[in-house]
Amino acid sequence: MGTRGRGRLADRPAPEPAESDTAVPLRGRADRRRTARRAARRRSRSLLREFPLIILVALLVALVMKTFMIQVFVIPSGSMEQTIQVGDRVLVDKLTPWFGNEPERGDVVVFKDPGGWLENDRKPSQDGPILGGAKQVLAFVGLLPSDSEQDLIKRVIGVGGDTVECCDAQGRLSINGTPVDESYLSPGNPPSRQPFKVQVPQGRLWVMGDHRDVSADSRFHMGNPGQGTIPLSGVVGRAFVIAWPLDRFHQLDVPSSLSSLARGPQARGTAPNSVAVGPVPMEPPLVMGVLGILPLAVRRPGRSPE
Repeated sequence: MGTRGRGRLADRPAPEPAESDTAVPLRGRADRRRTARRAARRRSRSLLREFPLIILVALLVALVMKTFMIQVFVIPSGSMEQTIQVGDRVLVDKLTPWFGNEPERGDVVVFKDPGGWLENDRKPSQDGPILGGAKQVLAFVGLLPSDSEQDLIKRVIGVGGDTVECCDAQGRLSINGTPVDESYLSPGNPPSRQPFKVQVPQGRLWVMGDHRDVSADSRFHMGNPGQGTIPLSGVVGRAFVIAWPLDRFHQLDVPSSLSSLARGPQARGTAPNSVAVGPVPMEPPLVMGVLGILPLAVRRPGRSPE
């Protein structure tokens, strides 16, 4: 009899779960989904609030880098060949001048146009006020090339007190009476096709390109104030590395033939024996590159620098 009772109980179907029992896990999953959506919305709002701050910090870092540390320039002309070629990107050290270090003979320096050295064929911008303003801001902090920069790149040949002369009986350039072996010159170029002699005043530099036949350097501006020399205050920085293209990546070394020479006596003014004559090569300004090594297109001027 007990067995029959247990059999009847075993045959009975399991009771249906109460509605409240199934609603709990369903509501739990829905709550988790709603919680996840709210968290995602909070993250999105947080990112949107932080994005302007991130942009501001990036702009400030770029501005500090450009102003005080390192700047990238794209070479638009062949005036420094073969040392630096058209399209090369050079890194310019702008930090050391802040500590009182002055350029020495042999350094490759970037400097501001002292007046009348550059061709000026810039065309007016076709950008609207909004796009034009945005480009100006990005160019100001160094994230876009700037058309307002008027910079050149040359090699320092003479510093304050030096007497630079060309050419001697063997066709060599001399500094303070010592002939200089200029192995860095572009093949086929003499030290100068225009004879000159100049005494460099203190606080100024005599600069020349390595491709002398196409370089509109100090020789062609001896009729200007300073008689072709440039002020130290106009030096932007020292080019120390060719960083792009990668197959040309190397440090710009200072030739010992220039760095080993003793300084000349203090000079009160320039004393040219003869002034360079002939057609002046036309050079475009350097193109300011973005902070970082990117393959920017070289700006082609309206006239050839050659």
